[in-house]
Amino acid sequence: MDSLGLCILLMVLCFQWTTAPAAEEITWTYTGLVGQTEWSEYFPDCAGNAQSPVEVVTTQTKYDPSLLPLTPLGYSQHGNKPFAMYNNGHTAVIELPEWMGLGGLPWLYTAVQMHLHWGSGGPSHGGGEHTVNEMSADAELHVVHYNSELYPNMSKAMTQSDGLAVLGILIVTGEETNLAFNNILNYLGRIRHADQKVFIPAFDVQTLLPEDLGRYFRYNGSLTTPPCHQSVTWTLFNERIQISPAQLLKLETILYSSKAEDPDRMLLQDNYRTTQPLNHRVVFASFSAESGRELTSGEVTAIVIGVMCGCVGLAVIIRFIVKTIRSTSSWDVLHSSRPAPMSRMKEPEEEKKQDMALNSTCEAGKKEEPSPSPQRDP
Repeated sequence: MDSLGLCILLMVLCFQWTTAPAAEEITWTYTGLVGQTEWSEYFPDCAGNAQSPVEVVTTQTKYDPSLLPLTPLGYSQHGNKPFAMYNNGHTAVIELPEWMGLGGLPWLYTAVQMHLHWGSGGPSHGGGEHTVNEMSADAELHVVHYNSELYPNMSKAMTQSDGLAVLGILIVTGEETNLAFNNILNYLGRIRHADQKVFIPAFDVQTLLPEDLGRYFRYNGSLTTPPCHQSVTWTLFNERIQISPAQLLKLETILYSSKAEDPDRMLLQDNYRTTQPLNHRVVFASFSAESGRELTSGEVTAIVIGVMCGCVGLAVIIRFIVKTIRSTSSWDVLHSSRPAPMSRMKEPEEEKKQDMALNSTCEAGKKEEPSPSPQRDP
């Protein structure tokens, strides 16, 4: 009996071991039974102390002058070979050719793929993963590279602390259509369901990046999806890319997380992870915190109104000063050109008349005085 019981126990354990799914085979989601709040139960690294994404507070970042502008290698040399794009049930992934890489880091990194994260509520409702000063973006693009100097492939590198380098590009909505992103968005309709794949015309990947590659945040973190390996050197650009509201709407409503044969279709939305604790990690910046501080729309409006009021006030003061100077100058000119008093102008003439009157009086006196009698001789 003891031998039989032991045999049965071993058979049960063997059955459990063979039927227990591997971590890579677990179907995870952003919400639901294996949602992001339960990731750590199935993927231990998701409970690590260096997880991504994070909230970046610019005033708490540390300026590092050694952080030089990044150098995309081969991004513009797309060649004639098309890119493969597929729906993996979590996002749209675009595979990148191996000749694309990234310079400006301690090692050479080779490009692997890029993918997107987005929300469901349209503009200003979130969808990006990283936040800056509590401001979220509408979507976020990640360009993934692996350390090809130290590791032979992506699978090996993603488990090492210095294995991956990911570029994070925050996306917001603006008035104009972003033609570069149409190279991706125009083909999403061909991979609407999970596991569908399509080849799209190759294009200049660098057109998806910000113009200013020298202003960014740098920190050590993880993959933002299971298995959440803490192997990523993150570069989050300060400049944000703009797409139109129509482009964002297409991104949020065209893909499904379900397969084509599934009876119930589920839209692929809100595929972003919430920010994780920084846990004493330092976020470095390639620029000073003050110069890199993002201004809110209210702050920008207040600055514009303040400048306008200041200009109006300065114009009023200048006009008042000019008017005062002109008034003073006119008075001085008028005062200096004022004719002399008439009494002074007539003084010589009056003196002349007085002299003539005096002479006339003298002559009259002389006429009235009797002439002396002639003296007779005795």
